[in-house]
Amino acid sequence: MSVPSARRAAAALTAGLLTAGVLTGCGAGGRPADAAASPPAAAATAPTTAAPSSEPSSASTTASASASASSAPPSAPPSSAPSSAPPSSAAPTPTRAAEQPVVAPGTSGERVRELQARLQQLGHFTVGVTGYYGTVTRSSVAAFQRSRGLPGDGTVYAATWSALRAATRQPTHMETHPQTTNPLPAPDPRCTTGRVLCISKSARTLAWMSDGQVLMAMDVRFGSQYTPTRDGAFEVYWKSRDHHSTLYDSPMPFALFFSGGQAVHYSADFAANGYAGASHGCVNVRDRAKAAALFDQVRTGDKVVVYGP
Repeated sequence: MSVPSARRAAAALTAGLLTAGVLTGCGAGGRPADAAASPPAAAATAPTTAAPSSEPSSASTTASASASASSAPPSAPPSSAPSSAPPSSAAPTPTRAAEQPVVAPGTSGERVRELQARLQQLGHFTVGVTGYYGTVTRSSVAAFQRSRGLPGDGTVYAATWSALRAATRQPTHMETHPQTTNPLPAPDPRCTTGRVLCISKSARTLAWMSDGQVLMAMDVRFGSQYTPTRDGAFEVYWKSRDHHSTLYDSPMPFALFFSGGQAVHYSADFAANGYAGASHGCVNVRDRAKAAALFDQVRTGDKVVVYGP
């Protein structure tokens, strides 16, 4: 073989060897198919770490970021209200439901009696003081509240109680513990001196008085429109403890006669039926014990004043 031919043969052999080295190297395209079946011995023993380059490639940067994200602790969950959010409005004013009433509907006792007596002074409570806070008392409280520009709910809270106390005087024991179911009115001027049976038709009460002071009081009823009880100033002219009417054939115990056949006396019918009935002109008393006590205290000659519509 000539020298040129030998040189050409050597060059071709070198190029073939260079091509074979490139095809078996590790590059971005991965190993050849047979590398998995018989990896070189160096691959099993060679260290996997390598000196990093001065700037990681995009692939390694992505891998590093993924690894960092997976190993980093989770961030704290966001708060329900960001710290920069504006503060809420001022704390709400306590509602009426949270305020404890001074006196409440459905209750009873001395405070209720005082409440009713004070309302009575102002004309808002027009029935007898009972000590029970029922529907009548609630309506009366509501009327007072409206007259003072307060919420008219009929329950006595501190503002209502203060306004009521300021508008009234301290009730007397007689006012808070009346002797009659019906409110006892101011007496007729004729009843303010001496010993007097002061009888009000409009209030349906009898007050036994001495020099303007009430000694005893009781509920009474009167005659019907056909047999009315006479108005005027009279005197007790006859007392009959166990009297029996011959005209009407009915008992009239503890009778105090003051005008013809008309008298103040106990009535069992009044005790049983109340104001559903009427007398034949007499002044009926429904409390037997009071009628008996009155009979014992009143003397012949004591005044009797009957007044009202």
